[in-house]
Amino acid sequence: MASDLAIIGLGTGVLAFKAAGVDAYTASDSAAARDILRKVARDHKVIFLTDVFARDLDDLLKRMLQDPYPVVVPIPSDAGSNGYAVEKMKEQMERALGVDVLFNREDK
Repeated sequence: MASDLAIIGLGTGVLAFKAAGVDAYTASDSAAARDILRKVARDHKVIFLTDVFARDLDDLLKRMLQDPYPVVVPIPSDAGSNGYAVEKMKEQMERALGVDVLFNREDK
């Protein structure tokens, strides 16, 4: 393990993160990403996960929210975003603050 940071994504796009000292793992599909996430969660504090996999692993990510570490951060892939990362960020901010800070609406 080179750092407390890791990234899991599709293809070679994640390998660029190695230059910044981030442990990079490539997955061919969501099942492989799930296996990798479970393994690297033991040794890393922050894990970036491309949102194409994050959407499919939502059940696992919800369980991982129960613990303070690792923090799993969905990010867009090199192919773009499917909206999952923004959706989850909005949910977590509403949960923590009771206010929709992204769209400026209060919960009722």
